[in-house]
Amino acid sequence: MERQDVFALTAPCGIDCFNCELLEANLTDDLRASVAARTGRPPSEVGCQGCRTQGCPIFTDACPTRACVAERGITFCSQCDDFPCTRLLPSPQALGRFPHNMKLYNLCRIQAVGLHRWAEEEAGEIRKRYFQGTFKPGHGPVLDQ
Repeated sequence: MERQDVFALTAPCGIDCFNCELLEANLTDDLRASVAARTGRPPSEVGCQGCRTQGCPIFTDACPTRACVAERGITFCSQCDDFPCTRLLPSPQALGRFPHNMKLYNLCRIQAVGLHRWAEEEAGEIRKRYFQGTFKPGHGPVLDQ
C-alpha cells in the first residue's frame, strides 16, 4: 500500500479503514446488499472511501471524534492532550462485529512503531487476532495453531 494511502485509510481514532469490509475496495456484492437492507440505504450508497475522505456515511453523518480532531488541528487522537478520552472508550455492544474496541490499541501501536510499520506489519494481524483469536490471560487473543 502506498504511504499516502495508509494515512488516508487510517481514521484519526485509530481504525484501520484499509482492512474494513465496508471499504469500497473490499466490499462484496453480498455484504453490500445485506448492509443496504439493514440500513435502508440504496446499495449504491453502501461503501466507504475511508474516514479521512468522507467520514462514515453508512453509520453516522457527522462523527464527533473526527470533528474534534479537526477542531484541535491534530492527525490522530493519540496526539491530543486529553488522550484517551471517552470518545475512544471500548464498548461491549457488537464487539465481535465492529473494530471499535481496537482503536486505543491501534493508536498506541502507531505511536510506538509509526504509522507505516503498524499498517504494513501489524494492523492485519491485530484485526485477525481480535476477531479470530482465543483469549489467553496474559497473552491477549492468540490464534490457534
